[in-house]
Amino acid sequence: MNSTIQNTLIKGQVIAAFGRQYLAKLADGSIINCLTRGKKSEVACGDFVEIKPTAEAQGVIENILPRASLLYRSDAFRQKIIAANVTQIIVVVAAEPPFSDELLARCLVAAQDQNLQVLIVLNKCDLDAQAEAARKQLAPYYSIGYKILELSATQDSAPLLPYLQGQSSVLVGQSGMGKSTLINGLLPDARAATREISTVLNSGKHTTTHARLYHLNADSHLIDCPGVQMFGLHHLSFGEIEQGFVEFAPYLGKCRFHDCHHTHEPNCAIQQAVAEGKIDARRFKVFQDISRPGST
Repeated sequence: MNSTIQNTLIKGQVIAAFGRQYLAKLADGSIINCLTRGKKSEVACGDFVEIKPTAEAQGVIENILPRASLLYRSDAFRQKIIAANVTQIIVVVAAEPPFSDELLARCLVAAQDQNLQVLIVLNKCDLDAQAEAARKQLAPYYSIGYKILELSATQDSAPLLPYLQGQSSVLVGQSGMGKSTLINGLLPDARAATREISTVLNSGKHTTTHARLYHLNADSHLIDCPGVQMFGLHHLSFGEIEQGFVEFAPYLGKCRFHDCHHTHEPNCAIQQAVAEGKIDARRFKVFQDISRPGST
């Protein structure tokens, strides 16, 4: 490779992540296989990066360009980067198997922290009895203003398309919620993209990624993530978690004590709102579980 080219940094967007190995799409549409320096990588799918070419269609990521947003989860020991530069989070739940209230709430808290738009997709609505039970479980989210879209991905994923326009969306959810079916319905070329990635990586087998970005059109993009069973919020403070429960907003700052944790304190505005039915008791219990020391 020409030494002048090797010393030139080129810009690209990370479209797939495999541990410390990444694929980036360049302005001309070509794909380059990239590594990072050092053992620890802070690169996320969706990042815009500067790459130093090292060989044909290969390079090293030298710099991460400023991000508009960064969605990640963490516990006391480590963090897991999910996606960068997204504007919307789409949380997929299903009529069957049952979904976790706490996991859903944690995703929404993380979205609120990054000022992301939120859409909850209730999948498998062709299962009538189970779908009705799921609707009841989601009723508190609907009542506080979250958008909820019902569909059955095995029949038709198209109802989701209008919500993707003009957005850089990230699709998250527990395993078994039907995200893969949804993606394949939205993006008929998704399997072809997987084959293309395998070719670039010189791998004949399907490779599971941390996240993968698909371009729907010039200004609409979708990042798909593997199923998650846990969504740690160790990086957020108590106040940031509190702000993530949007129905608390009218009552914050009105407790007797300015450092109220809404557990046993007297004259707590949040507890009073729960007692009066203004805040859903099940959501409040989830908040207590999430905000309890050591639980994030």
